[in-house]
Amino acid sequence: MKILNFILVCTITFIFAVSCNEGIDPISSVEPGTDEVAPTLTISSPSEGDVLKLAEGSDLKVMMAAADDIELQSVSIMLDGAEAKNLTSFMDYRRYSPINGVTLGAVANGGHTLKVTATDLTGKSTSSPVINFSVINIAEFVPSYGEIFYMSFDNTVFEFASLTEASIIGTASYAEGKIGQAFAGSTDSYLSFPLDALANEEFSATFWININPDPDRSGMLTVSAPDASGNNRNFGFRIFREGTSTSQIIKLNIGDGTVDGWLDGGALATVNPEAFTIGTDHAALYLDGVSVSELDFGPVDWTNCDQISIASGEPNFTGWSHFSDLSLYDELRIFDKALTQEEIQAIIDDEL
Repeated sequence: MKILNFILVCTITFIFAVSCNEGIDPISSVEPGTDEVAPTLTISSPSEGDVLKLAEGSDLKVMMAAADDIELQSVSIMLDGAEAKNLTSFMDYRRYSPINGVTLGAVANGGHTLKVTATDLTGKSTSSPVINFSVINIAEFVPSYGEIFYMSFDNTVFEFASLTEASIIGTASYAEGKIGQAFAGSTDSYLSFPLDALANEEFSATFWININPDPDRSGMLTVSAPDASGNNRNFGFRIFREGTSTSQIIKLNIGDGTVDGWLDGGALATVNPEAFTIGTDHAALYLDGVSVSELDFGPVDWTNCDQISIASGEPNFTGWSHFSDLSLYDELRIFDKALTQEEIQAIIDDEL
């Protein structure tokens, strides 16, 4: 990688030097044109009526985008009737859409209001409606089914057990889910979380998913060791899908440190929900609460596996082009034990 970087830098320098020797046209200014319309404004979180669950003392974040045909002058964010932010400097002078949102600081439990106004250089402005939402600050997580990891995706990437947020690679967006909102995967985007305490001898995960078969293959929930091939399957696990626009096959691949084992879920178009269990010597894949594939295999070897990716095979399971997933994900729970079919069905029954 260092050699490649060095060659790349040298190539850029060489092209630049040749261009200088040959001469280049002088830079000419271009008039920006007439500012004809007011800015556009979109707020994805919080939304009207949202109940946001935050770790006690953590920041409230506003997920938003403002844009103008010529240039933005300011974006003002009002929280509970008082100005919380007045932004006047933008990297892209026509658009402001921070990937991780606008941080407003900690807020108290209870109801709140939010209003955002974007103004351009000519004074034209656009304001959002007043958004009413509530906040619940969580100091301690109480698992519903014995899970050690839980993400509700209710307009947030908050993980309840650790009281922290997942890292967002690309963008995070949401849509109507099974319970409240769901995480909506998008191109070149996924969520990442440190593996840490999740790397147990026994492992289970349950989640609801509404599959978008475009692209026709993707990673879904993956833990792999870094490898130049992007396809080291002897460590961690990979649950992914592939197929056509009308038939998707859900697969689980597990590594025990020496070899990998396969479980194939069969052809499905839309799967609700998804679950799998990995014990010390047995693994099972469940669809709609029914075991569709089982294998005597395990336990998982987590050597060099340091993160879990949600809605993608990236960064470490890309050798077969299992990149980002545009499906909807909801109610992700991870357990440090192998769930029984009865336990999985109980979760389904509660969340139907």
